[in-house]
Amino acid sequence: MSTAPQVATHTDPADQAHPAVGAATSLLDAYAPGDHFLATPGRTLLARGPGLEVPHDERPLTARVDAALASAVAAGQKAPVVMGAIPFDHAAPAALSVPGSVRGAPPLASDPLVALPASAPSAGDWRIRQVPEPEIYGKGVAAAVERMWRGEFSKVVLARTLELTSDAPLDLPAMLQRLARRDPSGYTFALPTGPGRTLIGASPELLVSRQGSRVVANPLAGSTPRSPDLAEDVRRAATLLESVKDLHEHAVVVDAVHQALALYCAELTVPARPTLIRTATMWHLSTTVTGTLASPDASALELACALHPTPAVCGTPTQTARQVIAETEPFDRGFFTGMVGWGDADGDGEWVVTIRCADAEERTLRLYAGAGVVAASEPEAETAETAAKFRTFLSAVGAEL
Repeated sequence: MSTAPQVATHTDPADQAHPAVGAATSLLDAYAPGDHFLATPGRTLLARGPGLEVPHDERPLTARVDAALASAVAAGQKAPVVMGAIPFDHAAPAALSVPGSVRGAPPLASDPLVALPASAPSAGDWRIRQVPEPEIYGKGVAAAVERMWRGEFSKVVLARTLELTSDAPLDLPAMLQRLARRDPSGYTFALPTGPGRTLIGASPELLVSRQGSRVVANPLAGSTPRSPDLAEDVRRAATLLESVKDLHEHAVVVDAVHQALALYCAELTVPARPTLIRTATMWHLSTTVTGTLASPDASALELACALHPTPAVCGTPTQTARQVIAETEPFDRGFFTGMVGWGDADGDGEWVVTIRCADAEERTLRLYAGAGVVAASEPEAETAETAAKFRTFLSAVGAEL
């Protein structure tokens, strides 16, 4: 796989002299609010300047994106890419555009300079409001479990939010630096979603990527908080690998991914058992599904739309889980548990599940975290899991729950 898409780029002299050392971190350092920044294990992208917005109309999203890319090509743009965010609700407007200028570099994890620490968050007072309160969230989990025992559905992902307000304007570049340098092997993003609004985060989960005929998906489901004590951290990881509840939850997601991709692939490889991946705060059960497309017509975005939402962020059956989410969560998810990524006119691209993220606007951050609820779930454990997931972003801004 190539280290960066073939996009119209502007390259600094320093990047030409040092194509690996400093190439990726220079894009991270150059980020400013309003830019599109996306770092994946395969590449680092920074886009800015006027571009073509993907409109919201009655056409399928893939058709609208294809038309925008074709318009960019017709206007003389070489190898354009679409970048941005797609919400959890298929019917809601996406925040996608074809930027006029895109700079590409190798992945952050390959840049030795990413090991340099980011500046610590400045001491400040954050006002934090939990929506819903933990007790109310726990009651929602208990009610869902009761309905599962009655056979109404088998899984639902329930989320809660933290609303953080500061007296000072948000320092998005500094937040992005901390997120990226803490987990450089993950998927770090900062994407404009409206006037003065930014979706920023660091997701561990690849929904799907396409490079030529090769397709890769990496569903995650089943997780446990990490421990600062090495022995306890290893014990938690080993316990997760043997957890009947978590293995069942994971298998449901992998089966859904398998079924969706099988419609597009001539060959598909699905490992029999999951492995583990880790972030700075969590252990996750992980399965890497690989396949070969039966037809070159299926773009990465088309595959992503066929997969979204997986049971890892919604539940199963999907429509019932969506209804339970709407009845239980006292907020609109927006772009949380949607997808972020990029795609080109050849159909290649990477789309990532939008988790470990926040909506940023002026002096306010809204953080999101969810937990997969199955019949064996306990309200206290699911509430604790969401609290652990919040730590990814809380540490980036110097706030404590």
